[in-house]
Amino acid sequence: MALPKQVVVKETLTELKALLKKASPLIAPRLRVLIEMKRNEKAGISKRALAALVGVDPNSVQTWRTMYYQGGIEALQKHGKTGFRPSVFTKEEHKALENKLKDPTNGLRGYSELLIWAEQEFKKQIKYNTLMKYSIKNFGSKIKVARKSHIKKDQEAVDTFKKTSVKSLNKPAKRSKKIVKK
Repeated sequence: MALPKQVVVKETLTELKALLKKASPLIAPRLRVLIEMKRNEKAGISKRALAALVGVDPNSVQTWRTMYYQGGIEALQKHGKTGFRPSVFTKEEHKALENKLKDPTNGLRGYSELLIWAEQEFKKQIKYNTLMKYSIKNFGSKIKVARKSHIKKDQEAVDTFKKTSVKSLNKPAKRSKKIVKK
């Protein structure tokens, strides 16, 4: 069996722990690998043992050790990730979508109708899935949920109907028992 790769960690444990507290979730496992390498500096530790201690893949440990060996702590703390993709909708379009979805009289029957409205309103092509996921994420919308009552219902007529109804629907009607002789 081969000996573990010896990489000398130049930073102290206290420096590494301080960096770990400030690190993003993407960088934290890399620093934990360095901390474990520093703790096992004299005896050495294999990439598989490091991976088991930190909870990552052994190939990641190998990559991070090589990065540290070649570029130091600065190379290990850099990552190629950029930010999030910019939103498809501007703030004005977001507000218009919010008003359309929260309007109880809009009568939309689904995301297809919302898509048609948005394309006409904003004068740009939008993908169905983009609009659907954006609406669910930002406004909590749902697909084709039945309304509890009609939007143009007359509340006075409902109250009158409830007052004039003869019996409650919850109570069963009493039936008379007739004996039939054959």
